[in-house]
Amino acid sequence: MRRPRITARGVIGLTAALLGAVAGVPAAPAQAAGATLTVNVAQPFRPVTHVAAGGLYGLAENGRPADSTLLPLKLNSLTQPAPGVGQKPNGQPPGGDSLLVAPQATRAGAGEFIRMPDIYPDFPYKWVSWNDWLARVDKMVRDRRNATTVTNIIGWELWNEPDWTWNTAAAGSFNDGWTRTYRAVRALDTTTPIVGPSTATYNRSWMSSFLSNAKATGTLPDIICWHELIDPARIAADIADYRSLESSLGISPRRIAINEYAATSEVDVPGRISSYVAKFERAGVEMAHRAFWHEYGTMNGLVVNNTQPTGTWWLYKWYGDMAGRMVTTIPPTQTGLDGFAAYDSTRKIVSVVFGNESGTNTIRVTGIGALGSSVRVTLQSTPASGRFTAVPAPTTISTGTYAVSNGEISVTVPNMSATSAYNLVIQPVSGVPSYQQRYEAENAAVFRAQRLTSSSASEGGYVGRIDNNNGNHAIDSYVDFVVNVPTARTYTMTIGYANATGATATQGLAYNGGPWTTVSYPPTPAWGQFGATVSTTVNLQAGYNVIRLAKGSPYFSGGTGYAELDYIQLT
Repeated sequence: MRRPRITARGVIGLTAALLGAVAGVPAAPAQAAGATLTVNVAQPFRPVTHVAAGGLYGLAENGRPADSTLLPLKLNSLTQPAPGVGQKPNGQPPGGDSLLVAPQATRAGAGEFIRMPDIYPDFPYKWVSWNDWLARVDKMVRDRRNATTVTNIIGWELWNEPDWTWNTAAAGSFNDGWTRTYRAVRALDTTTPIVGPSTATYNRSWMSSFLSNAKATGTLPDIICWHELIDPARIAADIADYRSLESSLGISPRRIAINEYAATSEVDVPGRISSYVAKFERAGVEMAHRAFWHEYGTMNGLVVNNTQPTGTWWLYKWYGDMAGRMVTTIPPTQTGLDGFAAYDSTRKIVSVVFGNESGTNTIRVTGIGALGSSVRVTLQSTPASGRFTAVPAPTTISTGTYAVSNGEISVTVPNMSATSAYNLVIQPVSGVPSYQQRYEAENAAVFRAQRLTSSSASEGGYVGRIDNNNGNHAIDSYVDFVVNVPTARTYTMTIGYANATGATATQGLAYNGGPWTTVSYPPTPAWGQFGATVSTTVNLQAGYNVIRLAKGSPYFSGGTGYAELDYIQLT
């Protein structure tokens, strides 16, 4: 089945009934007005990593959309077409080649999945032959390996939506095809994670067959992937069912990516998107990407005229401003009012983004006793402007001071529109820094290293196992901090770290693609125990900057020893 203008992605192969469920802009949920979203600031559950700040085909080329529109969003990851892309999404010329856009993705701090079947021009993909496909796989992997300055590739996506695009009659069963393709990639690349099966929807029986075969053949994906293009209310149940299935088959927990989310009628509706993001965060998804429905070079409708934000951009900007740890949100149901929230304890700022409900509703925020007996509250909104209308700034609905009673406040939000999103910021009435100074390593973009936890770490988390510098830049280890400073000047950068090697360790330091210097870390008593710091200086431009600390990276000869990173602080 096909929908008008939609010839390349998404729910095309689903039943008419499912498509009908998302036709047109989503109406206000049937739930009566007067709902309450509860936020428990005292119950953090994961570090802020901007899980859902990603996109399918988000970048068209090295500069479109402009970097200035991407940096505030703290992009987590992207899915981009294969090197030598042939795919013509929605009739457009091929674009978004993963290796050609890698410099811009790197400038924005984003990793990339490479979607391999996009080497073909048509969708659904037209199968040629096994000789043709394996020759193309071989060339794609070799091209990637030869791109020695590209370090942000985080996965090979072997196929896309095989539950309806795989040609069984011509190519044999998909399970056998997966095994054959997996082995072809691994023969040339033993380290880059493999992503799949990337089905159009979650289906337990289909997934069970796939996983059983992959386990038996030693070809389990490193990152399990499917698409959520129908209804955000399905997300929690789908992920819980997958985890149950995984356990029943004796498979160790996989990282989960949803690398296409939101239907055509939803993707430009910030109220609806807030529900998707909330559910991905609560469910433990590691990466989620906005679906591609229209034009290249707009980050899927977030940017118009290359530099101007749409209404939905502001939702992701609020998301990008979050730091510290995600905290628990409890919606009244899975189908109406929902939102996601974070608490940055170093600045004592609570941020709540919510929507998907109309009328007058309430945001109840508990566990904020540490903010004082009264707090300053700012409430903003952003509309569903569509993908062609710029929205220069969100609308400020109200600002005011609330008395804190028993560690909580309740904020009434009148006249909500189900299509708009809302941002609630709560902070002490005084003493809040004028700009964010501390950046947690676990909130940053982490490549070939691991986010870990420690009671002695700032915000309870840190990054360790930053180990790789063997000259193969495909596996270099580094951490990229996207920071925002008020003026161009020299800043003192203090780094919290641990180094239990017994000797001084070193890492490379560079910012905004500039020259490398070396940071030295004297030994500390133990791994995962923090309190030690070192300081250096960095010359930053006003606004957004990307600071890299690396064990290995292009144009850097490599660090010595090992060090774990807790945070950086700019003063």
